[in-house]
Amino acid sequence: MTITQLHYVLAIAEHKNFTKAAEKCFVTQPTLSTQIQKLEEELDVLIFDRSKKPIELTDVGRKIVHQARNIVNESDRIQDIVDQQKGFIGGEFKLGMIPTIMPTLLPMFLKTFIKKFPKVKLKIEELTTEEIIERINEGHLDAAIAATPLEDETIKERVLYYEPFVGYIPSSHRLHEKKNIEVSDLEIDDMLLLEDGHCFRDGVINLCKVFKNNTDEHFQLESGSIETLIKLSNEGLGMTLLPYLHTMELNDNLKQNLHHFVEPSPAREVSIIYHKSELKLQIIDALHNVISGIIRGAIAFQNVEIISPLAVQETKRAV
Repeated sequence: MTITQLHYVLAIAEHKNFTKAAEKCFVTQPTLSTQIQKLEEELDVLIFDRSKKPIELTDVGRKIVHQARNIVNESDRIQDIVDQQKGFIGGEFKLGMIPTIMPTLLPMFLKTFIKKFPKVKLKIEELTTEEIIERINEGHLDAAIAATPLEDETIKERVLYYEPFVGYIPSSHRLHEKKNIEVSDLEIDDMLLLEDGHCFRDGVINLCKVFKNNTDEHFQLESGSIETLIKLSNEGLGMTLLPYLHTMELNDNLKQNLHHFVEPSPAREVSIIYHKSELKLQIIDALHNVISGIIRGAIAFQNVEIISPLAVQETKRAV
């Protein structure tokens, strides 16, 4: 049994196709098939059910894949140890970002990071929190930037910043004349929300439920983008809440509709998250340091109340 064979097993498990797995591993399909067959003969089991289309793992194959992933991760750690000893920060690094963070945060730090660490080859993908957790656990992402806490025992979290929620309230809305709004002012039926699958949506729902005992979630409108929510709000269809960094890009006319919360401001915790195995930790440290340094100049809020991004309401204070 070799590490190379285990890499092939993981590739087939991911792509469910021998040809695609061979392309991923930069070998010919016959070479990959031969190595898998040798491994199955050595173990005297079938790892893959080749009669199914697409190919499926057998029951014992699922257990083998789980262990293979652990072994491959541990073998990768050897290179990590060498890189850290040499002070080398480089190589491919796959980073995920959730949709409500990527458009505003990525332009803020990417150029600086690339200039400071030119040997790191960042591969960045926009994904939901659910997709991020799945891919980190499967070894397809090295780290991600997401709203936390996630309460997942396989994931480690390092806080980057706390981002306050800001009300976007058009002139026709009942709350427009209030300089500062309170959580108790919010009505869930009056709120324009992101569509299901966005953790920022869950955070807004959790916030509204802090003071409201109403679980009858009949929303007027839902959208897949914050920009659309702003346009709908401008049409008088309701108010919405924005992450603070999104408000910085609005023109002066639209900024007149922004209303901050009375302190402690409700906020989301944004962290860099990664697998508990801590692979490529030197690059994670580099990302954390660059982003934290840049964000301090953009967000000066300290007195905030963290709203959970999970479906179950939970808050914690950060001062």
